[in-house]
Amino acid sequence: MKFKYLKPEDIRALQRFVFAPRTFAEGRFAGRHRSLAVGSSTEFRDYRPYVPGDDLRRVDWRVFARTDRFFLRTHNQETNTACTVFLDSSASMGFGAPLSKLDYASHFTAALAWLVTRSNDSVSLHLFDRELRRSIPPGATLSHLHNLLRALETNPPGEQTALARALKRALLTFERKGSLVILSDFFDDAPGIFSALNPYLHRGFEIFLFHVLTPEELDLPEKGLATFLDLETGRRIVTHTRPIRAAYRAAMWDHVRNLRDLARRRQVHYALARTDGSYLALFDLLTG
Repeated sequence: MKFKYLKPEDIRALQRFVFAPRTFAEGRFAGRHRSLAVGSSTEFRDYRPYVPGDDLRRVDWRVFARTDRFFLRTHNQETNTACTVFLDSSASMGFGAPLSKLDYASHFTAALAWLVTRSNDSVSLHLFDRELRRSIPPGATLSHLHNLLRALETNPPGEQTALARALKRALLTFERKGSLVILSDFFDDAPGIFSALNPYLHRGFEIFLFHVLTPEELDLPEKGLATFLDLETGRRIVTHTRPIRAAYRAAMWDHVRNLRDLARRRQVHYALARTDGSYLALFDLLTG
């Protein structure tokens, strides 16, 4: 089966990486992890579809309310770690040629999902713009990975960005802590984003922010008289680039530094992800 964002050559390049979450599991080892539960209690492992004859007490009714389908919670003394990806799918993520920011982030997301499931860990995905457009619950199977990859391929840029709203709406769906990965251009209110992240931090999530930007956004090229279009509001501005380049560059890098500083103060991992670089370099932050 062929996928747009995960090709055989990508998988070969990923062989040298290991998904090594620093939270939930004891130590930094990939694969199945010993539960931190004590005594005879067990940890949630995954969902599976209901089969006639199953104990209805094991049905997750919150999942039923969201999907109108019956799923059972499975448990095991050996449990997986959880990796959750929030992928910004707003209109501004469609910027960039020949590779848009959304394409770049989707390549990384597909590679990460493959890496996580190879380690028998679970991965979930939230696609958002001003709302949560689609949420794929945790899973660690090959069919789950294929479902996630197909979702990436049918995910066009949407409306305006509202990351804080998406984080708040998704919080109630989390069963346990794990790794939280956010890919976005972060053209949004930074204090609002970090306020929405606070509940995740309090619950013990390890958070990774990947700030996806094109070279043209970081350093405005000289284009003479040009028309600039805001992809999220539709607003157009006609101006000469030469007199505004220095101020534009200073404002953009102030935005980058502000996000980096806010992340550092809250012990959140931050990385600038330029679309003219290899997304494989981003795994150094995740797999450390």
